[in-house]
Amino acid sequence: MKVVIFAGGLGTRISEETDIRPKPMVEIGGKPILWHIMKIYEHYGFNEFIICLGYKGYVIKDYFTNYFLYNADLTVDVGNNTIQYHSAKSENFKVTLVDTGADTKTAGRLQQVKKYIGDEDFMLTYGDGLANVNLIDLINYHKSHGKIATVTSIQMSSRFGGMDIDDNGNVVNFREKEKDESKWINGGYFVLKSKVFNYLTGDMSNMMWEDEPLEKLTQNGELAAFLFTGFWKCMDALRDKIELEQLWKSGNAEWKVW
Repeated sequence: MKVVIFAGGLGTRISEETDIRPKPMVEIGGKPILWHIMKIYEHYGFNEFIICLGYKGYVIKDYFTNYFLYNADLTVDVGNNTIQYHSAKSENFKVTLVDTGADTKTAGRLQQVKKYIGDEDFMLTYGDGLANVNLIDLINYHKSHGKIATVTSIQMSSRFGGMDIDDNGNVVNFREKEKDESKWINGGYFVLKSKVFNYLTGDMSNMMWEDEPLEKLTQNGELAAFLFTGFWKCMDALRDKIELEQLWKSGNAEWKVW
């Protein structure tokens, strides 16, 4: 099963890092977050990727075309203009890099990679979200209900803690940040049948995947939710990057399933 990854957005809310590279190339532990996402899929046996490029897509192209070079020991003979490769630490990735346009929105990006997917089921995720979701369980759930689309749904943690205060101003209950058990949100990590492209017709270049396509799938009863309560974190802003870096350095990176 192939894996499509959205990797073309501007990343304006983390502009401190994205002035010179696309957000999926922002590093956690010395590796792009895109690499971490791909390692999660590889762990479960999925190593064929289709990456939707946009903003500064050439940076991602350069990374993968020189991947073996970046991950090998080298002896460079400058006089003879030769390079001898020694031990390499390359992953078993097969990567199709598709330039889907600098300003194209996510539905348009997905529409453009149809020819690389064919008529089989495939997976889809974003280039900035990490999770320890069991992908085999996710796929089995997708197969069990027969709908076109499955989305991994997560409970969002509140940014702030809460307090209960009595009439005298006394704090009677203090709660640190909690997950809102009444609200489930899109955590990415989709599994989709090829029939999903019936919902991506016409000019979709200015359409978000999360808008009309998912709304119509929902209206037609073709979207199921895989409820997930494990680790999930989106690198939306600089504070998220710092938090993920700290988790990696401390050995508490729960998304590191490999």
